[in-house]
Amino acid sequence: MNAPRLLVTVLTGASAALIAYSAFYVRGNTAGVMRYLRERGDVRDLEASGAGAAVVRAAQDNLSALALSIADPELAARMIPVAVLIGLLVGWLVWRSFGSRGAQAARGDVQERMVLKVAYRRGGQFTAEELRRLSPLSDEQVGTVTRRMLDTGQLVRDGDSFRLVR
Repeated sequence: MNAPRLLVTVLTGASAALIAYSAFYVRGNTAGVMRYLRERGDVRDLEASGAGAAVVRAAQDNLSALALSIADPELAARMIPVAVLIGLLVGWLVWRSFGSRGAQAARGDVQERMVLKVAYRRGGQFTAEELRRLSPLSDEQVGTVTRRMLDTGQLVRDGDSFRLVR
């Protein structure tokens, strides 16, 4: 198993679950959260300015009332399974998106890809001489790769030329 891939998947899935939980916690009211943060800063500024205890206590009470109007912990608790499901879905998508090269379909031998490239350029049919001339393969490599592709059924001999099987 690929450790970096697993780490990225777990971190992304957990992050998505936490973001979903926090969105449920504030019922999607990000403007309310920003308002709360501004008010909290104002209360801290008020405390730092040396205002009277009664004024600071009133500001803190208003801040607590604002927090209660924004947050809904009961909804967030009920939605934990949904948040976990969202995290799992995002984690799965990341796992699939950043799949290891080993899990991908085999791309074939380099020499076979060279043969296919020449064949596609020539309309699916080519001779051994054209393959030698249009690719960096040597005479021995041309013979080996065409035999192997004939054996696997990728090529068909058509007289002195080869034809791709589609």
